[in-house]
Amino acid sequence: MKLTIFAYFSALIVLNSYLAFGQSQERVLWSFGGSASDGAQPFSSLIFDGEGNLYGTTSLGGSASVCPFVPCGTVFELSPNSQGGWTEAVLYYFCSEVVGRVCLDGSSPQVGLVIDPAGNLYGTTSTGGSSSCPYSNGCGTAFELSPPAVSGGAWTYSVLYTFCSDLENDKCMDGAWPYGQLVFDKSGNLYGTTVLGGPSNNYGGTVYELTPSSNGWQHTVLYSFCVVGQGAGCTDGTRPIAGVTFDKAGNLYGSTEFGGVKQKEGWGTLYELSPGAGAWTHKRLVALQGQAEFPLGTVSLDPSGNLYSTASDGGLESAGAVFRFNPRTHAISGFQFDGTNGKEPMSGVLLDQRNRVVYGTTSGGPGGGIGNVYKMDATWHETVLYTFCQQFNCPDGNQPSAGVIKDESGNLYGTTVYGGAYGQGTVFEITP
Repeated sequence: MKLTIFAYFSALIVLNSYLAFGQSQERVLWSFGGSASDGAQPFSSLIFDGEGNLYGTTSLGGSASVCPFVPCGTVFELSPNSQGGWTEAVLYYFCSEVVGRVCLDGSSPQVGLVIDPAGNLYGTTSTGGSSSCPYSNGCGTAFELSPPAVSGGAWTYSVLYTFCSDLENDKCMDGAWPYGQLVFDKSGNLYGTTVLGGPSNNYGGTVYELTPSSNGWQHTVLYSFCVVGQGAGCTDGTRPIAGVTFDKAGNLYGSTEFGGVKQKEGWGTLYELSPGAGAWTHKRLVALQGQAEFPLGTVSLDPSGNLYSTASDGGLESAGAVFRFNPRTHAISGFQFDGTNGKEPMSGVLLDQRNRVVYGTTSGGPGGGIGNVYKMDATWHETVLYTFCQQFNCPDGNQPSAGVIKDESGNLYGTTVYGGAYGQGTVFEITP
């Protein structure tokens, strides 16, 4: 199905929607790059623990001697202190063991973390891992960080899985480059995506499961993209950048950056994976085109089963869109950015069902770069809560890549890749 229905919604948006600039205040909680060993350029979203501490990852920085030449990265914690500020602690520096230019413990985490009831953190690195990986700097890892038994002690790091462990004829059968954030099921298994690899096509990507066992975590490919079609014409999708999302019935939903049509590279898809007897069944829900193209963000579901996400391209001035997809009717509605009110959203949206609004970020805007935090109501009226880089050299941050999270008081938290006191990114708070 093509998104020609967006032409109708485009007209409604232009005629009926308005752009409101809110009075929200922004505060930088941490500026990265203040020391030689600090992290830099966080692409990740954030998570809270039960005590109000924030956790995330940076794609660069670290303490290893190779870090100026290899994208190392860190896992960090921010804790509120008695002075009203926040204190950073780096929980792990990647690249503790290096062979050539490959960090065996992983390198350059690009996404946020998940936390289990015991306080263990789980995540992925986009590179590092196996030195036999056919791609530069490695094919990526999945990892766990366990808190210390005594407060103030060191966290324990372990690699759960090294991608491209199953290599055949330079094809990573088990996947490569896990950019998608992990998610737990009710049994404690982890699920994620890889941009590349898989049995069907090395450039298709995979959805995978990691299952804990007495012999460590076992990896299973649930679906390998580009099964339907070949070359550029993968009608089932290709390159799942974002991770997957569960519904109440145990089905998985996600997006692919490319694919969806025959004989062309395609503009991306939304898909569903349903568990069955020994196998998962893939269903392409929609092939994106025209007014919403190249989705990079995760999918969110409302109680009615509608899917929400963003497209990084398409729409007005090719600035991207926020959209809602109804899987029963295949109807699509949404908001198209025009560059002045945001541009190129790279993450999904945060649903606030109580207030019937969604929150998100755009990575670009007028003048190139910058980015904003926005809110949209059920009729797709946009309120720009904050526009970044309001001062010279962007001390307030520049270019948020990930989405935002919300605390019980309604404050929003996120990261910017650039800007801050040292130009290497920030953690920020938006107060309504």
